Amino acid sequence: MERQKKQKTYTPKEALIKAAAYCAYQERTQQEVRTKLYTYGLEPDDVEEIIVRLGQEKMLDEERYAQAYVRGKYGLKKWGRRKIVQGLKAKGISEYCIKQGLKEIDYDVYEQNLQQLLEKKNATEKEKNPFARRQKLSYYLMSKGYESDLVQDAIKKLEG
Repeated sequence: MERQKKQKTYTPKEALIKAAAYCAYQERTQQEVRTKLYTYGLEPDDVEEIIVRLGQEKMLDEERYAQAYVRGKYGLKKWGRRKIVQGLKAKGISEYCIKQGLKEIDYDVYEQNLQQLLEKKNATEKEKNPFARRQKLSYYLMSKGYESDLVQDAIKKLEG
C-alpha cells in the first residue's frame, strides 16, 4: 500500500520566509524559486509577488547567479565558454546576465585550464594514429565547451 505524501501548503507570508531561506543557502534563478513556490500551493499572483520582493531585497539576483555559475564552472570544472553559456541559457538566464557573468573569466586562467585538460587527456589517450588522436583530443576539449580555434591552437602547441 503506497501512501502519497501530502504536499503542505503555505501562506504567502510563510512561503516568503521559506523562499528567503532557500535563496540564502545558495544563489538561485528566478525559475528555480518560482518552481519551488508552486510546490507550496501558492497562486501565480502570490508567486510573482514573492519573486519581486526577493529581488528587491537582493535575495534573488540573476546577474549575481550568472557570475557565481561562471566562476564555479570555469574555475572548478574547467568548462569552456560555450558550455557555460549553454548551461545558463538552459536555466533561463537573460543574455545581459550571461554577458555579465562571462566577465568573470580571466583569459589567462581560461587558456591554462584548456592546456591542463589537453595535457591530462593526452597522457591517458591510447590512440596511436596521430590523426585519430588529434581528433579525439579535439572532440574531448570541444565537449568541455572550448571554442574550436582555441582547441586547434592548443593541440598545435602541444605537438610542437
